[in-house]
Amino acid sequence: MAIHKIILASFLVYLMIQFSHGATKERLFSDLEKDALDVTAKPSRQGVLDAGIDKLSITWKLSSTAKKQANFKTIKVKLCYAPVSQVDRPWRKTENELFKDKTCPHKIITRAYNKSSQSFKYTLDRDIPTGTYFVRTYAVDAKDHEVAFGQSTNEAKTTNLFSVQAISGRHKSLDIASVCFSVFSVLALLVFFVNEKRKAKLEQSK
Repeated sequence: MAIHKIILASFLVYLMIQFSHGATKERLFSDLEKDALDVTAKPSRQGVLDAGIDKLSITWKLSSTAKKQANFKTIKVKLCYAPVSQVDRPWRKTENELFKDKTCPHKIITRAYNKSSQSFKYTLDRDIPTGTYFVRTYAVDAKDHEVAFGQSTNEAKTTNLFSVQAISGRHKSLDIASVCFSVFSVLALLVFFVNEKRKAKLEQSK
């Protein structure tokens, strides 16, 4: 009897999850108004950026071609993977259904909508993985549904990209300790062999 109750409860939970997804399942990225926001993202320096250290100067403003601005309530700015960093990584896959889309998992900032130009200096989070990125801004309505977007790259996501190097997780002191340990191990091994050779000669002399 208890097993039947567990199965029934699990089924109900599954139905609730599916129902909750149903509200967003029909919202497609292709239905959003594109280029409704003009977005730029300028790295603090040239070359590969370091997570946890380097910054992005991000600006966004309403595009002159935007048509749905009356519905804009909030702007969500996100860091997104470029196609080159999505290859063979299904956990970063782009999907047309918004609730499935994994292109832009890194939240940068959320602000109330303002039609005038806005800016934000973002220090790359320490947990950002190594990869190639761009910035996308979503315009969200009062129901927290995305209605439009703009991004710092072109539609094919091939221009104005920047690369980030993740924190390795190793500290310089650990590297120094590792080198010292390796040197000590080699010296200890040499001493061992010298002593063994000396013992062997003493045995032969007897």
